[in-house]
Amino acid sequence: MIILANLLVALVALIHVYILVLEMFLWTRPRGRKAFGLTEEFARQTRVLGANQGLYNGFLAAGLIGGLIAGGDTGFAAKLFFLGCVAVAGVFGAATASRRILFVQTVPAVLAIVAVLVAN
Repeated sequence: MIILANLLVALVALIHVYILVLEMFLWTRPRGRKAFGLTEEFARQTRVLGANQGLYNGFLAAGLIGGLIAGGDTGFAAKLFFLGCVAVAGVFGAATASRRILFVQTVPAVLAIVAVLVAN
């Protein structure tokens, strides 16, 4: 079960690395604009905001990766903390920006939380 739990944690981390790339580097490009439903003008005006959001998503990914590397009680605590942050961010994003965020962020994070708890 620990392997499944760690795979789910890694998946959530990878999702957030991808979001980092979209927000920090592709925000004004067609792929980034399409992912977030942005017009070219709005994306250009909010480029710095997108990069800031991307940085925070990178911190979430780094915390999850750190939890995977640390292992033991420290890794367990880090995984639960950062997965909880992802889940809360996903709920907030779904309520304020797009319902799709619930399925992209919150559902994978909650599944990973359950797996981490069961594996421990």
